[in-house]
Amino acid sequence: MTAARGVVFAEERLTSPASGGKKSLAPLYRFRLPDIDGQPVDLKTFKGKVLLIVNTASMCGNTPQYAGLQEMYERYREQGFEVLAFPANDFGQQEPGTNDEIKGFCYTKYSVSFPLFSKISVTGNEQHPLYQYLTEQSPFPGRVTWNFQKYLVNRSGQVIGKYDPGMNPLSKTIIADLEKALAKS
Repeated sequence: MTAARGVVFAEERLTSPASGGKKSLAPLYRFRLPDIDGQPVDLKTFKGKVLLIVNTASMCGNTPQYAGLQEMYERYREQGFEVLAFPANDFGQQEPGTNDEIKGFCYTKYSVSFPLFSKISVTGNEQHPLYQYLTEQSPFPGRVTWNFQKYLVNRSGQVIGKYDPGMNPLSKTIIADLEKALAKS
């Protein structure tokens, strides 16, 4: 595992010691969450894709990152890339809206076409189990510090990178890590 300014990145881990060296369903794929319209989505439907998981907010100084996330999604989706956005109201009450309001804002202001999920909590007593996994059991433990913290997940469902909330999704660091992950089958 290596660390750089605002970034933590790990090499792929395809097997776990508990599996006896056999490939097993990555913990990330065991989660099921409602999308922004309330329809259940099994994260295993994203198996084989590189993911960028981001907690988002509509009234944050980092909100313009939606534009970069959309550009990134358009540029790399045909190579097997998905952005998964999880609106959260945990920091400064910067996502107070309903799911319908969030959806309208994202589609109108940023023309978002990547998957948006229903609002969840990413920290505290009501932290969603997905974020419990990301912050406690992934190779990158540590609480979510603000809106737009990013986790990069490889095609096998392993978390391989964590990026600070203020880091632009189109930064050279994130793009290089993404392209490296996309190059691996």
